[in-house]
Amino acid sequence: MSVYLNLVKRRTGILFIYAFLILLTVIMLMPFLWMFLSSFKSQNDIFSSPVSLLPKKFIIDNYITIFKQYNFGRALLNSAYIGIVGTLASVFFCALGGYAFAKFEFKGKSILFLILVSSMMIPFEVTMVPLYALFNKFNWIDKHIGLIVPGLANAFGIFFMRQYMTGLSSEIIESGRIDGCKEMGIFLRLILPIARPAIASLAIIFFMGSWNNFLWPMIILKSQNKLTIAVAIRSFNSGVFTPYHLIMAASVVSFIPLLIVFLSFQKEFIAGITSGAVKG
Repeated sequence: MSVYLNLVKRRTGILFIYAFLILLTVIMLMPFLWMFLSSFKSQNDIFSSPVSLLPKKFIIDNYITIFKQYNFGRALLNSAYIGIVGTLASVFFCALGGYAFAKFEFKGKSILFLILVSSMMIPFEVTMVPLYALFNKFNWIDKHIGLIVPGLANAFGIFFMRQYMTGLSSEIIESGRIDGCKEMGIFLRLILPIARPAIASLAIIFFMGSWNNFLWPMIILKSQNKLTIAVAIRSFNSGVFTPYHLIMAASVVSFIPLLIVFLSFQKEFIAGITSGAVKG
């Protein structure tokens, strides 16, 4: 009898946990569901009373309008270009810096790493004005290079890769040196393939950060044909009228690439977060 009661209690506890997780999932998905359904509504339908989750009439003109009237496709291409190029370059340099801090001994290593980690506590808003003045001298204002360069040597990325590469066996590096492979060859042929989970995790983080970046692109980008997707959505608001139905449609379109990227690399992302982030 006691065994049966314990089994019932255990199953009841499991059912309670599953019910709680399902409820939590529904709560988290509700804003996305509201955004998706509102993208098929008219402006008046969104603010109708009583509030209805489903649109009275599904309208696809919202998606057509954002591409024809607001040139939203150009913003998508700009964000994709900045995100892909910036992510690839940032991941490479962060992996290179993390490898140096993890596997090489040089004078001032501890002090440099301390300065690197300390820089993570400095808000971007503090460096924003001097960075703008510097880029203005370089003539990088209203150019996409001004969005790519600041993230090339990311302190978090170097720290993340250093933590992962600290746990890698140094015997692999020594074997490469014995075989006559140069240091850069060891890094490219031996270290990068092994560090693939951490690289994939960092790439997803960087790409999402670049895709959703708003403040810095809004400051340095001036031309309409160079806007990123976040700034382009902001430009829908004319100051007098805010077309929420178009903003919802644009938000749905901007969310799809992020979903595809995450679903494509979710296994590597989870592996890199769970293993690399706790090493060292």
